[in-house]
Amino acid sequence: MPTARLDMRLNEEIKAKAEKASALLGLKSLTDYVVRLIDNNATQVIAQHESITVENDIFDRFMSACEEARTPNKALLNAAAYTKKQGIK
Repeated sequence: MPTARLDMRLNEEIKAKAEKASALLGLKSLTDYVVRLIDNNATQVIAQHESITVENDIFDRFMSACEEARTPNKALLNAAAYTKKQGIK
């Protein structure tokens, strides 16, 4: 059961378009439509900022470097500890 509230003002034309889109999708209310948009967009934005896509040749070079890597030095260990402490994934 939703408990958080979002109050906003918008242009009448935008509201009318959103109401029409909501109806065309068969949603019960404008609120359902807005919640759906926010959820979908937020999920997409978060995924874009929490992932990285690399070309195959770059990935292959990265994997080769990982396989040839020696034990991590103190600076690298400190960097890893810092990112873990900051909650960086």
